[in-house]
Amino acid sequence: MLLRKLTDEIEGLRGLDCVARGAAGVVSRVTRPDVIKNALSGTWLGHPLHPMLTDVPIGAWSMASVLDVTAGRAGAASARRLVGVGLIASVPAAWTGASDWSDTYGAPRRVGLVHALLNVTASGMQLASLCARRRGRRGVGMLLTGAGLCVTGCSAYLGGHLSLVRGVGVNHTAFQGTVDEWTDVAAESDVVDDGPFRTTAGGVPVMIVRHRGALYALSATCTHAGGPLDEGEVVRDSCIRCPWHGSEFRLKDGRVTRGPAAVDEPRWDVKADGGRVYVKSATR
Repeated sequence: MLLRKLTDEIEGLRGLDCVARGAAGVVSRVTRPDVIKNALSGTWLGHPLHPMLTDVPIGAWSMASVLDVTAGRAGAASARRLVGVGLIASVPAAWTGASDWSDTYGAPRRVGLVHALLNVTASGMQLASLCARRRGRRGVGMLLTGAGLCVTGCSAYLGGHLSLVRGVGVNHTAFQGTVDEWTDVAAESDVVDDGPFRTTAGGVPVMIVRHRGALYALSATCTHAGGPLDEGEVVRDSCIRCPWHGSEFRLKDGRVTRGPAAVDEPRWDVKADGGRVYVKSATR
């Protein structure tokens, strides 16, 4: 309950907005090129990259503490190496996290800023631990690693809050229903060239686009943060760009081509018949 209350307090700290806005702007400029954004978002992997990478430093520092407690001086060298491995692994974890964080706003951005500051503090403590261990001050190193691990645990709590409570980084179409029968959703005249048209099928928002004479249909909710794809625009390589964070998806199959999205957009089968447009969930 204490951690939850502290998290609620952090979410309401509007005084963090100025710092967070400036830092997010810097990260956004650095990660603007497609190749960088896609690499850091996990677009190429089909899965957000940051959660996977955080396991390495947390695991390394945890095992270093286990060796400190259970192996005595016989495990000193191995524990020192694990602290170093954790420090190296924390760099890509930090960059992927910063990229994801730069696309948040409001309360999640404030929590993310504190999450990042805690991680920097923890990494600094682990660096100090490594230096102490290399100088033969094993006891000091053990204390610093243990303390740094506690700070990392608090940071991990905030990271879990962002993902599991605030929905940052989750697939926002994961729980959409499916429609197995052809469903009449629009008049064919309503769908103009390169003008995304929003409708619903079985209660699911669907975006229909006519592009180069062909009809395409994708779910209208962006997988990244729930943005309205129907308010986006058709761009290069026959893709639709989300108006919120710039994720791009191929019209023909929903494949994500630019982050921050890492999950493909659900595709719908679509046809025109008798002046009406029909859709149903795509067969896989």
